[in-house]
Amino acid sequence: MTRYSGLFLSTILCLLLAFNHSASAANKTPSSILVLGDSISAAYGIDTDEGWVALLQQQLLSDGYDYHVINASVSGDTTRTGLGRIDSALQNHHPSIVIIALGGNDGLRGLAFSEIESSLAGIIERCINNNAKVLLAGIRLPPNYGAAYNTQFAELYRRLSARYDIPLVPRLLDQVAEHRELLQDDGIHPKAGAQAQIMQNVWAQLKPMLRAPG
Repeated sequence: MTRYSGLFLSTILCLLLAFNHSASAANKTPSSILVLGDSISAAYGIDTDEGWVALLQQQLLSDGYDYHVINASVSGDTTRTGLGRIDSALQNHHPSIVIIALGGNDGLRGLAFSEIESSLAGIIERCINNNAKVLLAGIRLPPNYGAAYNTQFAELYRRLSARYDIPLVPRLLDQVAEHRELLQDDGIHPKAGAQAQIMQNVWAQLKPMLRAPG
C-alpha cells in the first residue's frame, strides 16, 4: 500500500466515524422530566404556556440542557390518585427525573397525614425502582388551617426527603402564597404573574440534579 492510498483510507475512516457520531447525536432522544402534580402545576385558570412547568422547559432550553419536560399534572389530583397514575406514567415516559408536587388537595379535604405520607412514599419508591431521580415539592395550606396543622404538613415532606435522601423544594409557593395580589380570586391558585417565582423555587433544587449542558 502506498503512502497516498494509506492516507486516503485513513481520511475515509475518519469521515465515516464522524458521520456515525453525527447520526447518533441526531437520533439521541433527550432525557425527560416528569411533573406529577395537581392544579397548581396544571396551570389552572391561566394559559398552559404561562404555567411554571412550561417556564421550566424554557429555562432548560435557554441554559442548554437537553431535557424534555412532560406535564402529567391533573387538577384535583390527590396523593392517592397520583399513586394510581404513576406506574403508567413511568412506563410511558421513562423519565430520568420526577418532580412530585402533590398533597394540597389532600390537606384541603382533611385527609389523614398517615395516608398522605404513605401515598407519597409509594410514589417515591416506584420512581426510584424505575431508576428515576426524585424531587419532592413541599406544599402548604392556607393560613386559616392553622399554624399547628401547617407545621405538621411541612414536617411530613421533610421526613420523606430525609427517609429517601431526595432533594426537597421546601415550599412550592414560597413568596407567592403570602401575596394576595399574586393569587386568583379563589385565593389558592397563582396568577400568571406568579409562575416565574414558582419555577425559580423548583429550579433552585432541580438544577443540581441535571446533567451538564450539552
